[in-house]
Amino acid sequence: MSWSWSRFYLEPKGCEIMQFVIITGMSGSGKSTAMRVMEDIGFYCIDNLPPQLIPKIVDLCDQTNGTLDRVAIVVDIRTGGLFSEIYQELHELRNESGVEVKVLFTEASDDVLIKRYKETRRKHPFSDKFSSLREAIRQERHMLRSLRDKADYYFETSQMSTAQLGEEIRDVFLEHSSDSLLVKITSFGYKYGISRESDLVFDVRCLPNPYYVPELKAHTGCESCVQEYVMDSEKSQTLMHKIKDLLDFLLPLYVAEGKSQIVISFGCTGGKHRSVTFAELIGDMLGKEGYQVHKMHRDITKDKP
Repeated sequence: MSWSWSRFYLEPKGCEIMQFVIITGMSGSGKSTAMRVMEDIGFYCIDNLPPQLIPKIVDLCDQTNGTLDRVAIVVDIRTGGLFSEIYQELHELRNESGVEVKVLFTEASDDVLIKRYKETRRKHPFSDKFSSLREAIRQERHMLRSLRDKADYYFETSQMSTAQLGEEIRDVFLEHSSDSLLVKITSFGYKYGISRESDLVFDVRCLPNPYYVPELKAHTGCESCVQEYVMDSEKSQTLMHKIKDLLDFLLPLYVAEGKSQIVISFGCTGGKHRSVTFAELIGDMLGKEGYQVHKMHRDITKDKP
């Protein structure tokens, strides 16, 4: 079997059963990056787990009735003498438990690993046992050879940046790339202070204000009567289109960069009418396009008439 490819996987995307992934591989080859990406896309992640505890995690997942249906655990040589049990545990899980366990393996060349260790100044787990880093890496590679041969997902990261590795992993485990990005849409009132967590802020105080319409004052931008009033203006529609065009350009770039969350905020005077209208409508548009959208209206209940 040749290992010249940079990515290898057997499992089709869109699988509805529980996803249980063991992340392992060479120290310094990207396991931590892989775990962070898996966590960002919705996996419950555990780092540096002794192999003997894997069955207990599987049992716990079974008891949650689907709550923990995507789990990724990192198992590597940091567990010392306990690591050798990974082969027996993996055999039993795959052949006796009925659980579909997948192994994700990361690897890089000796020279690249040595360079990474020098740059980060971290210690190799075997540094106390061998006189040189190269010898420690050679021993680790020997120990992991059989596990590498059992891998379902294989990543050779010598020529990959962390962003590229993240993109590869998301491509394997996500049916749609946009699933990796949580878009938080918020509204706020400038009179109560700007939203400080925002990545993008749009000021919509330039638009017609329902606050001065007696029959609309007590309503909010969550209601159709206010939305229709705000969007009846030509400048409101133009602004909506321009913001949507900007987001259509920016969001795929954030996804490609590996960003896991972006906060988009709309502000008006009181945070009840115009900003809420735009947050609701933009949020609904992005949701229909497949993005994970969470809407929040910070000041909608303040200053009730």
